[in-house]
Amino acid sequence: MNRGRSFSRGNDFRGRGSYGGNRGGGGFNSFRGKQQPGENLRKAKFDLSTMQPIQKNFYNEHPTITNLGEGDVEVFRNSLEMSVRGRSVPRPISSFFEGNFPEYITRAIMDQKFEKPTPIQAQVWPIALSGRDLVGIAQTGSGKTFAYVLPSVVHIHNQPRLERGDGPIVLVLAPTRELAQQIQSVCFDIGRTTNVRNCCIFGGAPKGPQLRDVERGAQICIATPGRLIDFIECGKVSLRRITFLVLDEADRMLDMGFEPQIRKIIEQIRPDRQTLMFSATWPKEVQKLAEDFLVDYVQVNIGALQLSANHNITQIVDVVDETEKDERLNKLIQEIMNEKENKTIVFAETKKRVDDLTKHMRRQGFPAMCIHGNKSQQERDWVLNEFRNGSSPILVATDVAARGLEARRKT
Repeated sequence: MNRGRSFSRGNDFRGRGSYGGNRGGGGFNSFRGKQQPGENLRKAKFDLSTMQPIQKNFYNEHPTITNLGEGDVEVFRNSLEMSVRGRSVPRPISSFFEGNFPEYITRAIMDQKFEKPTPIQAQVWPIALSGRDLVGIAQTGSGKTFAYVLPSVVHIHNQPRLERGDGPIVLVLAPTRELAQQIQSVCFDIGRTTNVRNCCIFGGAPKGPQLRDVERGAQICIATPGRLIDFIECGKVSLRRITFLVLDEADRMLDMGFEPQIRKIIEQIRPDRQTLMFSATWPKEVQKLAEDFLVDYVQVNIGALQLSANHNITQIVDVVDETEKDERLNKLIQEIMNEKENKTIVFAETKKRVDDLTKHMRRQGFPAMCIHGNKSQQERDWVLNEFRNGSSPILVATDVAARGLEARRKT
């Protein structure tokens, strides 16, 4: 049983808006006179009558699935805590065999040694391979990355080959560099057997190697919005060949204030593309984004629509005064560190607080390390690897690590 503990005092909860919101009385005045990312981008114009139509539907339902009664399908969905909404929703599969995948996809699945599809994969694959737009609501760690990477590879194999300067065919937008790199690791795994190349574009790292990966003809581009906008504005990346778009952790991207950049990016992509959106929650802002950019979409929910507590985790909330937090944290860390296999993540609101807590714990003799937005990518990668392998069992972080810290093999 995992144990989680939170510290707070009665009036310590503060609302957080997106970047540029009304925080600290400054509001948008803080940015007055400063050019915003994507401000110079104008909506791209596409004459679809002169463009080659997109092939989207590659799904052949297996006879086993076709022969099921509607009642059997409903029982299976209920067993997975799954609900669906939309027109003519394809039935879920219960095994890889029932997916009727191309041979190169079957090889990739066998290489990963997966036993059976996760709930989100079981329903997303038939929908995505049918060419439909989709919203998937599921917890982090549910297997959603492989759920969209697999149909994206099938999509790529059925499009015209890339010519020099075309740009990628598939675009995956992610909120953080850590998540982007985890997605890339899944793309590498499946790309080895399917001959599909990828590139990963994110801030905090040199631009040159990322641009070279794009120029070498990567069919999949995984990107954080800010760095991608930068490359588009300077004419280094073209999105005119994008026909398969994925918005991963959409709620997180909106929380981080990326909505204006996301909208600017989508305006550079042909409107008849296929779009998949994944989110852990379904707030009104995410619903609005889906309504604006997805067409006749299917919604798949795994579990509850609202973010809820994991029943495998015991959560203990200590309400303490601000002056008592450090002392209480020291005692708690001491208790946790009595068991050698334990790992601990301590979240703090600001980068300065993260640095101060790390220094304080190290002075107390605890093997703590930290990550936040001011750390270089190389340092962040190293710290995360040290935490994963247990060399440094205490990680102090801002909410840059709030999601996506699961082991990279988990897809």
